[in-house]
Amino acid sequence: MTVTQEPQIRPVSGVAQRYARALYDYASEQGAISDVLRQVRGLREAIGQSADLRVFLRDARLDERRSAEVAGALMEKLGFGDALRRFVGVIASNRRLSELASILDGVIALDATLRGEVVAEIRSTQPLTDMQRSQLQGRLAEAGYSRVSMIERTDTSLIGGMTVRVGSTLFDTSIAGRLTRLQNAMKGAA
Repeated sequence: MTVTQEPQIRPVSGVAQRYARALYDYASEQGAISDVLRQVRGLREAIGQSADLRVFLRDARLDERRSAEVAGALMEKLGFGDALRRFVGVIASNRRLSELASILDGVIALDATLRGEVVAEIRSTQPLTDMQRSQLQGRLAEAGYSRVSMIERTDTSLIGGMTVRVGSTLFDTSIAGRLTRLQNAMKGAA
């Protein structure tokens, strides 16, 4: 395993941060923050697991009316509550669906920060099982990160293994990372 210090892969942009704060504040005012956070995590997981959904979110060809209709139907089919459905509708109307994953990450990160937790971004080739998730939380606790909120992403370019980023610290056990380190070592020997 390699540990490196690097800037975060994808910090939440200003626009995504503002939308995340708006949803968080609205849900808090309505007294539904725990339900909305559960739904935000569920939607983020659905985006991470569905390549078709990611393609739809990035599709700039859809006009705002059509993308809002499709997003609303999708949210209803997935069983999300009214607050999140309307929020995604606003994002679609404002032509920001391509930033939905970042906005959801921002909501999770904001909640973690307000609760005194650090955010760990986990990238793996396949979604983590509950056992892997609990083992990872145990390892992070051993490393000094006892209060951790995890954001999980699937990334097939890793080939195998995973990367875990906590702040600017990157723990890389991926096969792609190992191959890159081996390639760099061979360049240095030549």
